[in-house]
Amino acid sequence: MTRLGIFPVSYKVRGKKIIIVGGGAEALAKARLAIKTDAQVVVIAREIFVDFSPLQLENAQLDVRKEVFAAHHLDNAALVFVGDEGPDAEIAKRLTKAAGLPLNVVDQPELCDFFTPAIVDRTPISVAISSEGEAPVLARLVRAQIEAALPLHLGKLAGLAGGLRHVVENLIQSGDRRRKFYQELLASPQVENALSTGDVDGANQLANQLLFGHANSTQRSGFVHLVGAGPGAEDLLTLRAQRVLQSADVIVHDQLVPEAVVQMGRRDAERVSVGKAKGRHSFTQKRINKLIVQLAQEGKQVVRLKSGDPMIFGRAAEEIEAMDAANIDYAIVPGVTAAAAAASDAHLPVTLRNVASGVVYATAHGANDTAVTHWATLAKSGLTLGIYMGKSIMQDVAAELIGEGLRPATPVGIVVNAGRANSARCLSNLREISNQAPLLVDGPAIVFVGEAVASGKWVNEIVQPNQVENLDGDTRPDMQVA
Repeated sequence: MTRLGIFPVSYKVRGKKIIIVGGGAEALAKARLAIKTDAQVVVIAREIFVDFSPLQLENAQLDVRKEVFAAHHLDNAALVFVGDEGPDAEIAKRLTKAAGLPLNVVDQPELCDFFTPAIVDRTPISVAISSEGEAPVLARLVRAQIEAALPLHLGKLAGLAGGLRHVVENLIQSGDRRRKFYQELLASPQVENALSTGDVDGANQLANQLLFGHANSTQRSGFVHLVGAGPGAEDLLTLRAQRVLQSADVIVHDQLVPEAVVQMGRRDAERVSVGKAKGRHSFTQKRINKLIVQLAQEGKQVVRLKSGDPMIFGRAAEEIEAMDAANIDYAIVPGVTAAAAAASDAHLPVTLRNVASGVVYATAHGANDTAVTHWATLAKSGLTLGIYMGKSIMQDVAAELIGEGLRPATPVGIVVNAGRANSARCLSNLREISNQAPLLVDGPAIVFVGEAVASGKWVNEIVQPNQVENLDGDTRPDMQVA
């Protein structure tokens, strides 16, 4: 088993000094990090080669001294950094070791007693990432990923919880009940929403209401998040969606949402599949509405996880109407809609100067003659059509579009499984797609129609006829691509 060569700790520096030896760029970089603490930061060098004045304006405790390093500089020191080579560096190394103080020598890990981690600062919350001096660039890349995942208001949330500590101890005697209160407070979407908009007073009021409910064992109100799961790839899930999934008591998800995305939710969250699948009856929309309302009324934190974006062909309006009628609080987390992912897969600019002035998303599911006539009018006006759920009926739609006056050579592109590892795509036109219906592999598809479609990068693939499940739960044979 590989073992850590360092022991991660958080080191107290308040009321002490952090000594930085050197007057160059490395010393400046260490000073920029050290002034984030409450310590007095002292930079010592015979010559100062870089400008420390911006940092001094930021932190009055930064003291830059142009002098020879000596033993008295180590009085009340907590940590010592040596940033530059030279005579002062050698003196500092020797005196620091003799004084028994922790020493860090830039780019010399074998001389270091400690390493400076890459730090994510959400004061009072901090996250440190260390590579034991082996790969500092990699540590910074990991930090960037964590920075993106942690909301900026996380420190305010920690401060809010800390400010309630004594009140909580007085009102809630049971340690287990206190833990449950803090878990609910820190995962509360209402509190998060208030803090993210700068409403600290509102967040405090919500926290006190929650505390009163726990102290008096009253039923807490639930909350529903309508969350867009994106087209299927886990890394196309938004950061907000990931955070919300971690706070869920129940995840109500569609069939098209991959299991890997569902599993990104809290480990002990209940999971309820309500999507359509071949060979069994699905939940009706009315039953889904009733389910999410009931769960919220039970005080649950509910995530309604929908493929793509919940507001684009996701029947969100019906669920919103049901929650409004039941006075359920909810929020909407957008997702990457399938058409956007499909355009990216095909490198297709759906709006293109002098070719396509706009794009229209439509669904072929339930489309009638009036809808197809409207699509043809839009396409002739220079817009790109992005048609959802049109794979199985594209032959008929293409013939009708030609009948409405579109050129038979109008480009048509199909992307199946957009945004996923098994994404496939092909380019055709209205005439050829009518005759051959090149539907590629199994999976949900987006069909693009319009002159801009030809500007994408397409890969034509040959597939054998097979059974493909469409979104209505029936099956139709794919056609072979010639």
